[in-house]
Amino acid sequence: MRINSFYILLTFVWFSCGKPTDNLKLKVFRYNQTEGVTSLDPAFASTQANIRVVTQLFNGLVELDESFKIQPSLAVKWEISEDQLCYTFYLHDSIYFADNECFPDNKGRKLSADDFVYSFKRIVDPVTSSPGAWIFNGKVTEFNSVISDTCFKAINPNTLKIYLKKPFPPFISLLTMPYAFVIPQEAIKKYGKDFRSHPVGTGPFVLKAWDEGNSLVLLKNKNYWESFNHTKLPYMDAVSISFIRDKNVAFLAFVQKQFEFFSGIDENSPDVLLNENGVLKGEYLGKFRFEKRPYLNTEYLGFQLDPENPISKNHPFLKKKIRQALNYAVNRDELVNYIRYHLGKPGNCGITPAALPSYSEDSVLGYKYNADKVLQLLNDAGFPGGNGLPEFTLYSIPEYKRIAEFIVKKWNDLGFKCKVETNSSPAHHDLVNNGKVNLFRASWLGDYPDAESYLSIFYSRNFTPAGPNKTHFKNQHYDELYEKALVEKSDAKRFSIYREMENILVEEAPVIVLYYDEVIRLTQNYVIGLEANAMNMLNLKKVDFVDEKK
Repeated sequence: MRINSFYILLTFVWFSCGKPTDNLKLKVFRYNQTEGVTSLDPAFASTQANIRVVTQLFNGLVELDESFKIQPSLAVKWEISEDQLCYTFYLHDSIYFADNECFPDNKGRKLSADDFVYSFKRIVDPVTSSPGAWIFNGKVTEFNSVISDTCFKAINPNTLKIYLKKPFPPFISLLTMPYAFVIPQEAIKKYGKDFRSHPVGTGPFVLKAWDEGNSLVLLKNKNYWESFNHTKLPYMDAVSISFIRDKNVAFLAFVQKQFEFFSGIDENSPDVLLNENGVLKGEYLGKFRFEKRPYLNTEYLGFQLDPENPISKNHPFLKKKIRQALNYAVNRDELVNYIRYHLGKPGNCGITPAALPSYSEDSVLGYKYNADKVLQLLNDAGFPGGNGLPEFTLYSIPEYKRIAEFIVKKWNDLGFKCKVETNSSPAHHDLVNNGKVNLFRASWLGDYPDAESYLSIFYSRNFTPAGPNKTHFKNQHYDELYEKALVEKSDAKRFSIYREMENILVEEAPVIVLYYDEVIRLTQNYVIGLEANAMNMLNLKKVDFVDEKK
């Protein structure tokens, strides 16, 4: 499949310069997004596909660098009060929204602290129905259990204050998320719900064209405010995004230099790119840059543990020893090394991935394959050799069928009776979130670089479908520790609490942690300035090309 970038180039030249220019060389960064983009509104940046595009169009108060350190963005600096209840941000004095028809004379106006007040209130407004409302709900000040009108306050055009009802140490990290990006009220007044396809922000690029499901084109924001090494950003003239759903087809297009960037592999065919040792195949060496990096994603299997759920009543999964036996029956080392071609780190610890600072193999001792322990636990639970255990089903999605079948084979060899059923992702998520299945494949990609994001999925007030607790795990001591961690100022003490919580999860075994993911990123040799971090974000403002593309 060829990606025809000529039309993109011609369109860019015609509309940006006013007339075609024969000898003008334009820099177009091309990449493929397997999952479709559903909205360009930051309020709905809930998928990686949406986040990647929204990040090019908008900015927030702060941003993360590749080492997960908080850096200034639209805010020059900030202060946190001693009691951690008031955050004060001081904004740049010369930031403008991109030119757009929503403004008088189509000229973007100057950014003000009032724009953040509007944007944040819009996120939490039930009318918006943003999946990102949680970043403020329950955290900022409330009046009669409703978010206060003054929790976001513009002191003057360049000063913003945010008031919390109780300390929440990771709060500053939440503000790096696209949900907290700023938008102008004029755009919502003009476009309404169509703002999803008429984005107006302060970012390095602006939308040129979006043929949903086929292509999306961004152009350089000529009035972008940021510079690097005394040169105005961005360096690219345009960004072209394709939507080839088959990862193997997209990879072949990358090999043919139809894309500058490629990320991820097909879980069912890692051998397309890697050899059995997990390194790049010899035929590709030197043709492009290959990176394998830790990824803030934990893959796991979850049990439905609500004793009042009809599918759970009297089910053996409610017995801790059965859940522990199934944990010991998973050979995570073989899974990572042979099924995933050494991509990832075996999940022999807790739920928190290895890329986070609170991760500790010494303090949190998880499960490793142990057939003897499996048999002992089955016997202790009253099912010697698996006799008397009912057949059960592991529910997954097609992309992970190979992994699911590997796990189930090991279980059946040790006396369990299990089969695999796969459903489309939407159908699978519906089954899991509504408690319709006993055992399911799941993953958790951290929204921000703090273990709280992962530990929140076992807090008893976060039951699905309204929250992320898919297992309906409930443990009073765990809940008490979770609430204690939220108000602990010291990172070291908070990490210690996190690890105590992780050990409760290991003991109670509401999930089977499989592996901590790694991400593969491929970049053409002529691309420079593309930063990477464990969230696999795509920030294109500093990307440039060197030499002539060949």
